[in-house]
Amino acid sequence: MPVSVALRRTAAIVGLLALSSVVAAFAFAPREEPAPAARLVVEALEIDAQEVASPASYVREEQFQRGDTLAGFLGRLGIDAMEASRLARTRALQALRPGSQVHAEVLAEGKLKHLSFLTGRDTLVTVAPQGEGYRAAEEQAPLETRVVMRASTIRSSLFAASDAAGIPDGIAMQLADVFAGDVDFYRDLRKGDRFSVVYEVHTLAGRPVRSGRLLAAEFVNQGRTLRAVHYGTSYYTPEGKNLRKAFLRAPLEFSRVSSGFGMRNHPIHGGWRQHTGTDYAAPTGTRVRAAGDGVVEFAGQKGGYGNVVILRHGNQTTTLYGHLSRIAVHRGARVAQNDTVGFVGQTGWATGPHLHYEFRIAGQPRNPRSIALPAAHPLPAGELAAFSAQAEPLVARLDLLADSSLASLD
Repeated sequence: MPVSVALRRTAAIVGLLALSSVVAAFAFAPREEPAPAARLVVEALEIDAQEVASPASYVREEQFQRGDTLAGFLGRLGIDAMEASRLARTRALQALRPGSQVHAEVLAEGKLKHLSFLTGRDTLVTVAPQGEGYRAAEEQAPLETRVVMRASTIRSSLFAASDAAGIPDGIAMQLADVFAGDVDFYRDLRKGDRFSVVYEVHTLAGRPVRSGRLLAAEFVNQGRTLRAVHYGTSYYTPEGKNLRKAFLRAPLEFSRVSSGFGMRNHPIHGGWRQHTGTDYAAPTGTRVRAAGDGVVEFAGQKGGYGNVVILRHGNQTTTLYGHLSRIAVHRGARVAQNDTVGFVGQTGWATGPHLHYEFRIAGQPRNPRSIALPAAHPLPAGELAAFSAQAEPLVARLDLLADSSLASLD
């Protein structure tokens, strides 16, 4: 047989053997079985009741509400009735006032472990059992102060807007007082007006307990922008102009005008006659403020005015407050702007509780809601540098709030 033929035959046999080995490999490879399906197994476990013991004490916080009795309030804290009755006679708890937040730790059986609360004097009162009675301690509360920034838009009223932004009522009142000489917060507000505030919040153990001072504010009223920065005992524009006016626009913090200055049909005597003052409708007992610094010229009863107070100010100016239910000053006393001179009532010729307010210059009645009120004393020139150093970071915060407010309107 020729060699070439033998070689080809040998190569063919080797190829067949190789191919058969591959086929065999495929033929005898083990087939993978599908993974078994997962099964959920639920087994009942026995729990030893001794291993899940009830807590030895509970921590509760409650706010003392108007109308609460001490015993009833202590019961809300989880203290049993017998101990609550004894604890209510503790003198230290007489410092509780409506709104006070009380923190208490009470044992599971209803016995007090200790309780504490903050007083209006910024002291922390702690009460704990001692022998057959109770031990009370009072110390200055370790309050911390932080600065908060908020902004809001008027939809209906100042307080509604401040509530929507989480701004405390005390800050809203300060805001209204600061701009009272430029904005009538009952007549001048418009939907869409905006305001920003920078203020203090006092905290105890990281939790807010009350608001502090209004440090800076901006109010945009009908397109007019007003800014105020706190310095010393007053508020100034960022340029140092005193925002406080020599007189308040209105002697009530919040009220509505029921009868304006000028001619009117008299509600008692009838007929049209000159009304030389402004009437503010308000509930009996509402505080009446001195419109400016002055001396009490008269305090008593005077004809149709009923109970009345007359203050004498500088520059031949006097102010009159009539129909008071109660007078809070005496003749000759010196009063400062915003001091209480009396309380709204219905004495004299009055058909309902309101304040009759008159503003006179040289004996002539003037409309305090329309005349230009003089500003209080300006900032002394020697204090401008110190004022600027304090005002600049506050103004920067107002700028930041203004930018964010405008962005939110886009």
